[in-house]
Amino acid sequence: MDAHQLMEFHVRALFTHDRNMRLRKVNEPWAGEAPAPRFFLGRTIEGTALCRLRYDVPEGIVEQLAELCADEPAVWDFQAKPKHFDEYMNLLQGERFSMGPCFVIPEEAAPIERVVRITEENCSEFRLDGFEWLAQEIDCVQPCVALVDEGRVVSVCRSVRITPEAHEAGLETIEAYRGRGYAAGVVAGWAAAVRAGGVLPLYSTSWDNLASQSVARKAGLIFYGVNFIIT
Repeated sequence: MDAHQLMEFHVRALFTHDRNMRLRKVNEPWAGEAPAPRFFLGRTIEGTALCRLRYDVPEGIVEQLAELCADEPAVWDFQAKPKHFDEYMNLLQGERFSMGPCFVIPEEAAPIERVVRITEENCSEFRLDGFEWLAQEIDCVQPCVALVDEGRVVSVCRSVRITPEAHEAGLETIEAYRGRGYAAGVVAGWAAAVRAGGVLPLYSTSWDNLASQSVARKAGLIFYGVNFIIT
């Protein structure tokens, strides 16, 4: 599968779309629907770029942004802003943006032995100190995989953006257990569960989240592009 298709799966997992492929809402599995950002740009390692605008962005601006997006080069540097960063911000009068690397988790990623599947049926069997919120959302973030230490959940990877084609990972680790390689193993365990359902496991993070990028390296994730979002 090429990088452009992966970026398509990524944006569809992040946001709902209308029939005109305009962005509508943040695609969250739990209750509540936040509005989508006004602009999404997905630059890939292949030199293609995917551009999506929210439904209320004026058509004239949409056309200008689409032309700029088509001129974006291939991207390999997580920290590199888009070629037309200033034009995007000016056209949308943007004040806030976010960006970060996007990965697909390969089939050969190896989970560690102590990971377990957490479901609504067995969630009460584990101590959730620091993960109390998990009990409330467990039914809608499946699959959910955790590392358990002496009955306590200490690292969790779950599906936080869900479509029939791809799931995006949501990863949390108790601070005292970070830096031990646990998170990479939990991500791999989650990915295996996602793939077992015939769906692609995707992982993305922000450009300044070095800990999350370290997890991606340790887990051997495959980099395919960088997203850029103006709210």
